[in-house]
Amino acid sequence: MGSQKKMSITPLSLLRVTKHQIPAFKGIPNTSIQGKPLIIYHGAFASASASQIEAHLNSIAQVTPQWRYTMYSDTHFHSTTHEVLVISSGSAKCCFGHEDNPHRVEPVLDKGDVVVIPAGVGHRLIQDYGGFQMVGSYPSSSTRWDMCYGRVGEEDKVKAISDLTWFGRDPVYGDDGPSLHV
Repeated sequence: MGSQKKMSITPLSLLRVTKHQIPAFKGIPNTSIQGKPLIIYHGAFASASASQIEAHLNSIAQVTPQWRYTMYSDTHFHSTTHEVLVISSGSAKCCFGHEDNPHRVEPVLDKGDVVVIPAGVGHRLIQDYGGFQMVGSYPSSSTRWDMCYGRVGEEDKVKAISDLTWFGRDPVYGDDGPSLHV
């Protein structure tokens, strides 16, 4: 354990949070179905490795970490599940809502940020500023995540978003946290 540095999580009272409602755009429903916003926890993990992030998320038991990767550069969304992304290294500019949507959100995400993406919200990588990697997680109760692109033929998948349940506990903070106040 000597080489393992201590993980630090920002106290809720000091956490900066931004929430975004993004209207539907073409075939991408964004937040229009359930009305749950895209939520960014800025700097939630002050100092944590990907392994420490995964261990923390597993300890809260709302989401299951499933991969470590960057974000795809094509706009996509998930119809079967919400998604929680924790930036484990680097920084990047990402797009939420579709790059042609005048109501899109284009934050620069940095190491330690958390993004709670409701099912249906389109997202893509715009520019990697160096070493951008995330831990991708999904609610423990959900079925396998899918990939949708706002194309003809995905309408039934989009309708199914209304049946998804939201988090019972915050995926990062547990019994209290930003996702429970939406």
